[in-house]
Amino acid sequence: MNVVFMGTPDLAVTVLDAIVQSSHNVTAVVTREDKQKGRGKELSMPPVKAYALEHDIPVFQPVKIKTEEAVATLRSFDADIYVVAAYGQILSEEILSIPKKGCVNVHTSLLPKYRGSSPIQWAIIEGETQTGVTVMQMDAGMDTGDILFTQTVAIDPKETGGSLHDKLADTGAALIVKALDEIEKGNVNPVKQDSAQATYTKMLDKGMGNIRFEAGSARIERMIRALNPWPSTYTYLHGKILKIWAAEVFPEKSTEAPGTVIRVDGSAFFVKTGDGVLKITEVQLEGKKRMSVKDFLLGAKIQAGDVLG
Repeated sequence: MNVVFMGTPDLAVTVLDAIVQSSHNVTAVVTREDKQKGRGKELSMPPVKAYALEHDIPVFQPVKIKTEEAVATLRSFDADIYVVAAYGQILSEEILSIPKKGCVNVHTSLLPKYRGSSPIQWAIIEGETQTGVTVMQMDAGMDTGDILFTQTVAIDPKETGGSLHDKLADTGAALIVKALDEIEKGNVNPVKQDSAQATYTKMLDKGMGNIRFEAGSARIERMIRALNPWPSTYTYLHGKILKIWAAEVFPEKSTEAPGTVIRVDGSAFFVKTGDGVLKITEVQLEGKKRMSVKDFLLGAKIQAGDVLG
């Protein structure tokens, strides 16, 4: 089939590459506009655009995909189907009706749970032991379309947002090729979602990473893993930002106020939370490199009684 692919970040590149390597033909790529990055404010192209240019695939970057001009351009592409993976714009019903076989979306959760833009991280935050990928037939709603194919993926006890992202990207890449093959043959049995079971995810932002030590130890530990590598979790030590990269729930009780450092040893420091203690093992002080607490303690001043936050 002729495929128009819509996607933007690294996850979408993995999915796109699988389609390019398959028997299907990618006739065009639609992605977000180039954006300024870094202190120099130099324009940086989305990962999907970089991939497409390397493979001589035409690229379309509408600022707003619902405009008449953008829709006319989409109609000019020879497409049997649109495949969407982390594109970043909502498609109108007019756009969804353009390709002969409609539009399918690669979503990194087991729908209807974790609809929205950040299902990978929220599955970890909420303590799920498994998640997965859903290929769905798109409709006008937010991740509400009929389910075509799913694949379950286990969440390891020490899973980070980054590691789960990579697992789900690989799973989604394999699943979309299977889905396209079966759609081409007409071997699909759409299943309507049970909206009563739906949950929704909030968008990630840097403010989410500010650790509230009043929360429980287990939830804070999951937040640290889920938001690794972005936007990352942090607190403040002596007025400087201290990123927390790794921690463990520690079986100890303390009467100190949440956020208080209760003990420091050679390889970790221990912080009171809302319901117990968190053992911090990897950090990054503002202006410094990421490092183990063992190395951090060689040059940093932190002691029992210090309050983080």
